[in-house]
Amino acid sequence: MAKRKTESDARRRIVETAERLFYAEGVRAVGIDRIIAEADVAKMTLYNHFSSKDDLILAVLQYREEKVNEMFAQSIERHEKKGMDRLEAFFAALKDWFRSTGFRGCSFINASVELADPGHPASQFSAAHKEGFHNMLKEIITQSRGPKAASAAPAIALLVEGAIVTAAMERRPDAADVARDAALALLPMKRNRRT
Repeated sequence: MAKRKTESDARRRIVETAERLFYAEGVRAVGIDRIIAEADVAKMTLYNHFSSKDDLILAVLQYREEKVNEMFAQSIERHEKKGMDRLEAFFAALKDWFRSTGFRGCSFINASVELADPGHPASQFSAAHKEGFHNMLKEIITQSRGPKAASAAPAIALLVEGAIVTAAMERRPDAADVARDAALALLPMKRNRRT
């Protein structure tokens, strides 16, 4: 049992270290030897858990997805408690993310661009993540503005993706506000909440 715990601790350290480095510097710029050194594991330990750097990149994106989903859920809930509807809370959460220390855009966009191979497992995972993220946004739009508003979801998803890239490239957290205002202009008025 202790050996299994040590192995899972080592795997966790490898993934967390790689996630931090990949997000800050890019998946191609960071080498395996640096990850091994900063995670404080042996090379054999890394290769016992991941057969290649590509496998590690995929594991990091899977881990990142969990973190991103949790971060958005908590931030949206916090803003809803302040009286915002879910769509307003989503854009407030987006702005919170843009303001966060070390914000460097979307890991999934970044990895896909760096890998430049749509067939790479990490690129495919990134595409699936984006589909899930857009579906979540569509659900939020539907909850906030009704089923007819869902037809605007693809355009709003493009606004969100553009805001992410703009916030990363221009260091402008207010890109979330611009996207929000444009999104709200596409939608019918807010539904009345049931009492």
